[in-house]
Amino acid sequence: MVLTQKELHDALAGRHGAAVQAKLDRAAVGVAGLGGLGSHIAVSLARLGVGRLVLVDFDVVDVTNLNRQHYTMKDIGIPKTLALLEQLEAINPYLNYETYTERIIPANAVRLFAGCDVVCEAFDRPDQKAMLIETLLEQLPETPIVSGSGMAGFGSANAIRTERRFGRLYLCGDGTSDVSDGLGLMAPRVAVCAAHQAAMTLRLLLGEREP
Repeated sequence: MVLTQKELHDALAGRHGAAVQAKLDRAAVGVAGLGGLGSHIAVSLARLGVGRLVLVDFDVVDVTNLNRQHYTMKDIGIPKTLALLEQLEAINPYLNYETYTERIIPANAVRLFAGCDVVCEAFDRPDQKAMLIETLLEQLPETPIVSGSGMAGFGSANAIRTERRFGRLYLCGDGTSDVSDGLGLMAPRVAVCAAHQAAMTLRLLLGEREP
């Protein structure tokens, strides 16, 4: 069964409220990195009916991704942008998806994410996280950034939280756990952190802020 655009939109408005859905319809969100965090963030945003999603990742799906990322065995070897796009269009084919299979660097970050109301940082490596955050804070001074930091291992999910850091940077995670400490990235805590990022993004799109 394939719903019409009106049928699906009416269902979303019925669940979320017409005024809320109208704001989501007009919203644009960038997701930088489509791994364990980014793939789950994008799925949540598509289910919300966010009107425009800018999805960026240079990598392909690998067997080592399957323990925590929103992909399946049939996606192995396929660029993450294309594999995720197929999933998102199955959820809501009526949104505006922009996919870019390229590595994000300071020289292209503004081109990729200009016009986004919120950018979700979802990289694995700390140096790449720092690069993107610094670039966007400097070059897109009005754009909120929602970042993930600290979700490794199997500790309590209650330790994962959302905090506002100096103005328009929001940090989700426990702030301490790291794969360099011998902790693996495992599906439950990664998904919880991704849900925090999606929830904070939703709040920002609706005009709310973390204290």
